[in-house]
Amino acid sequence: QVQLVESGGGLVQAGGSLRLSCAASGRTFSNYNMGWFRQAPGKEREFVAAISWIRSTAYADSVKGRFTISRDNAKNTLNLQMNSLKPEDTAVYYCAATGGRRDIYYTPRQYDYWGQGTQVTVSS
Repeated sequence: QVQLVESGGGLVQAGGSLRLSCAASGRTFSNYNMGWFRQAPGKEREFVAAISWIRSTAYADSVKGRFTISRDNAKNTLNLQMNSLKPEDTAVYYCAATGGRRDIYYTPRQYDYWGQGTQVTVSS
């Protein structure tokens, strides 16, 4: 079992930055592949970024070059640095974990554990 708690969301103007964090507890964090997803009102949950247990990374095309995912295994923390934010980035952001051994996972159904989410609102 893995418990995940996100923090760092808030209200920011377009062009601004936010840094999301996800604190993990329970099983050995370093063994898990981690991901960030987001869900806007009336839309399905969508992939944002992922980092594998061997630190491979992947990004959605919509955030590539603006967002950076990272992990600190010593602190059991997953981070998402978000720069050049746009109004279309507004959503609830979730971190997720999976114990699978494949490199990167892209769909919500492939993840076993989820945080409660943190709201990110980007004003124009």
